[in-house]
Amino acid sequence: MPISFLRPLAAALGLLASLAQAETWPAADWQRGVAPSGPAVQAFEHYAFPQRDDAERKGVRSDAVVVIRDGELIYERYAGPTRAETPHLTWSVSKSLLASVLGVAYGEGRFKLDDDVARYYPAFAGHPDVHLDHLLHWASGLAWEEDYEYAPLKSSVVAMLYTRGRGDMAAFAAEHPLDAVPGKRFRYSSGDTNVLSAALRGMVGEQAYADYPWTALFEPLGIHSAVWETDAAGTYVGSSYSYLTARDLARVGLLMQRGGRWGERQLLPADWVAFNRRPFADYRPDPDKPGDAVPGGHWWLNAQLEGAAQPWPDAPEDAFAALGHWGQALYVLPSQNLVIVRYADDRDGSYRHNEFLKRALAAFTSEVQP
Repeated sequence: MPISFLRPLAAALGLLASLAQAETWPAADWQRGVAPSGPAVQAFEHYAFPQRDDAERKGVRSDAVVVIRDGELIYERYAGPTRAETPHLTWSVSKSLLASVLGVAYGEGRFKLDDDVARYYPAFAGHPDVHLDHLLHWASGLAWEEDYEYAPLKSSVVAMLYTRGRGDMAAFAAEHPLDAVPGKRFRYSSGDTNVLSAALRGMVGEQAYADYPWTALFEPLGIHSAVWETDAAGTYVGSSYSYLTARDLARVGLLMQRGGRWGERQLLPADWVAFNRRPFADYRPDPDKPGDAVPGGHWWLNAQLEGAAQPWPDAPEDAFAALGHWGQALYVLPSQNLVIVRYADDRDGSYRHNEFLKRALAAFTSEVQP
């Protein structure tokens, strides 16, 4: 091979090596970057950490906010009983964590997206046309009611988590009949997620399942705070009951920001992350809920769909998130190299993702991106 060809090739390889070396990854703890300050940070904190009367439980209440930029910790604040070492209940952020655990299993060749759910979870045999990708899009077609404390009598999820379904949550979900064609209708469902969690057991086997979230995801990322509750049947409550410190949850965000790669290891296949970030094809936005994010593969997207407003117009379109009850959030903004964790106790519906992200971008980047 002529030297004239080798020189540009060597230069390109050297550039790639230098870029890889320039990346910052957390070791036992996050490396700290330059902490921003000034009026924009004050405006952000005024929204995220306002003075309020907790006795009334009204208004915005952040328990923790952690901001990672370029792999470095640049902002951290806690309130109430939450501290840096506190594993906080993530509520439905757990759903996206389960998606990442499943992504590792997918990369190991343990399942395909179009596989029947019943192949891995025989209790779902009554619904032979439901595939794993239907569950991952919350599109099982099950007649499920995802109402919370404000409508407990008709709520499927309240019954699953707290009353007649809590002993075996996946089996409780499987008992629901279909009222739509699988894969054609989006209906947010914690039942879909817990069926996925039960299916994971069938994919990896009983012995491996007991530790699989740790061996597959948490340990490779250096996460040591994770707690994940199971129901009485031993199935991880993938819908709701994982706990992590804010710093540890940010590690999952960095993994997703960098396309499923952790250091030199491609922990999640690139096509799995692309699936997570692709809008569900049959999703139809509700015009009465303009701030609702777009469902992807068990993550939430700031995607601009035809005929609908962008959910968070002051954030980049490539932003996506794991979201949970009462304001839990893991925001990932790849174009800004930003990961933001927010733990909260918002109960009156006043918190707005767009307002939080708008102020965060002003505080933690050089300019707000439209």
